[in-house]
Amino acid sequence: MVFGVAAYVLWGLFPLYWPLLKPAGALEILAHRIMWSLVAVGVILGATRNWAWIRTLGLRKLGLLALAAVVITINWGTYIYAVNSGHTIEAALGYFINPLISVIFGVLIFRERLRIWQWLAVALGTSAVVLLTADYGRLPWIALTLAFSFGTYGLLKKFADMPSAESLAVETAVLFLPALGFATALEFQGNAAFAHHGTGHAVLLAGAGIVTALPLMLFNAAAVRLPMSAIGMLQYLAPVLQFLIGLLVQHEDMPPSRWAGFLLVWAALIVLTTDGLRSGRRLRLQARAAETA
Repeated sequence: MVFGVAAYVLWGLFPLYWPLLKPAGALEILAHRIMWSLVAVGVILGATRNWAWIRTLGLRKLGLLALAAVVITINWGTYIYAVNSGHTIEAALGYFINPLISVIFGVLIFRERLRIWQWLAVALGTSAVVLLTADYGRLPWIALTLAFSFGTYGLLKKFADMPSAESLAVETAVLFLPALGFATALEFQGNAAFAHHGTGHAVLLAGAGIVTALPLMLFNAAAVRLPMSAIGMLQYLAPVLQFLIGLLVQHEDMPPSRWAGFLLVWAALIVLTTDGLRSGRRLRLQARAAETA
């Protein structure tokens, strides 16, 4: 539980870290995050001498992870842009919506049949998006991009079926050369921030790798020890912290109509979580009854 709480708290504190990397732009920060994440995860795998998994990589798994790399790049880039441009609350909304996206994927891809309470949660979430669209005067594209990209990323990781560290190593390795090429091009154009704003700024940019890898390792340690119901409850820690940072630290606007949209999303999550806990408890009781019989 300590590992899980630590992972989600660190993810929740991300909005405090990315603004420290200015004046680097979102794309430069993204490029350095990819490059230094590969370095960080390589050190972790090297320290544990964990390289045997490379022999198990087939073309299908490699293709899935390469596609996952593209999707998570979209997610990372959108999130960094959101935080550094004053849209942290909308970014938090994306991660609140994400469980509802997972439910929709279950219906569309795995042909799952929704229970009545799940349909209610989806309806509340859809109503929230409509209301927030009216409030923003546009689709909440940051939130929707984050929700759909992270949901798709989780789906691809499920099909690839690889541990988090090894998966991150492949994903960042796929993107390393494009990221290095972009960072090098910025340097030649004279637009790079890395190494041009003091040692501290350069260390913070390089630290993006550790910031990415550390909570992932903590999450992995928690995921193998905790039941999925506990992990499901913990996942709300990160967007709650992000929302509070946007509201109380960065002082983003929250007019009444926006509060109404968020309340609808939170109501949907309460319905979804309660239904999931009830369903899980019912399945456990049925399994125990079957064992007893």
